Amino acid sequence: MTSMEIPRSYSYQDLRADGMTRETIRASVDVGLLFHARRDVYVRREYSDRVLRAARVGGRVDCVSMLRENDVYVFAAEDSLHVQIPRHRSRLRSPRRRGTPLDRTAHRIVVHWRDDPSDADSLFADPVHALARAVGCQPVRPAIATLDSALNTGFISEHQLDAVFAMIPLRRHSIRAAIDGRAEAGPETFARLLCRTFGVSVELQVDIAGVGRVDLVVDGWIIVECDSRAFHGGWEMQERDRRRDLAAARLGYTTLRPTANQLSWESGLLLDALSGLLVRGPQQHGAVKARRRRR
Repeated sequence: MTSMEIPRSYSYQDLRADGMTRETIRASVDVGLLFHARRDVYVRREYSDRVLRAARVGGRVDCVSMLRENDVYVFAAEDSLHVQIPRHRSRLRSPRRRGTPLDRTAHRIVVHWRDDPSDADSLFADPVHALARAVGCQPVRPAIATLDSALNTGFISEHQLDAVFAMIPLRRHSIRAAIDGRAEAGPETFARLLCRTFGVSVELQVDIAGVGRVDLVVDGWIIVECDSRAFHGGWEMQERDRRRDLAAARLGYTTLRPTANQLSWESGLLLDALSGLLVRGPQQHGAVKARRRRR
C-alpha cells in the first residue's frame, strides 16, 4: 500500500496515555480537533467525512470508498460510502449524531459485513480485501481500470494482485490478462480496452521523437490521447496539446483526443472514429513505421 497515513481511532484511555486530561479531551472536541464518533471512540477531525462517518457507524472505510481515499480510480458514485462491519455486530450504528458536522453529510451507506485482518484501531479496511470487494462492486471495464490504477499508484504490488484474485469470483478471473499497471488514469484503461476490440496492435505510453510520450498508439499510426479537465483544461495546456498533435501529424500520425467523459459515457464515439480510420488506412503508414524503427 502507499505511504499515505492510515487513519485510526483512539479510545479515552489512549488519549489519556498520550498525556491528555479529561478537560483537554473535551476542549479538543469542542474546538474541532477531535471528533467524538461514538462511545469511547475518538477520531482526529482533520480526516475526511468518509472516515468520520465510517467511525461513527462502527466500521472502516472499505471497497470503492477506501480506494478513492487513496487516489485509486473507481467508477462508483461519490455520494455512497462503503464500510466494512465485523460479522458479529448485530446492527449498524446510526450515521447521524445531532450537533455534529455529519448532520450535513449525505452519504448513502453501503455495508460489507465481513471480518477484516486490519489493525483493530484502523479506519481503513485491509487494502487487498478492499480491492477485491471493489472489483465485485463495479462492472468489468471499470474493475480493470481500478486494478490498473491500484498497480500504477503503488496501492498494491504485483504479488498482492495474486491475493486479490484469490478472493474474487472465478467468473472475474478472465480479466487478469487485460490488466496493465502502466495506465495512468481510468479513462486511459477504457480507451485501451476499446482499441483492442479491433484486433490491431495497441501500445501504451509510447515515446515519439519530436512529440513526447503519448497514451496509446493504435496500429502503429493512430495516437489516442485521453484528455481530462484536470490535466488539459487551461488554454496553455490546450495549446501545448495542439502543438504536439501538429508535430505528430508532420510525422504521419493521426491523433484522436476523446475526453474522460466521452470514454466513460459515450464510448461509441471513439469506436466509430477508429473504425473509420482503420478502414481507410494511413497514407503514410509505412513512413511512420520506418521512422519509429530508426529511433
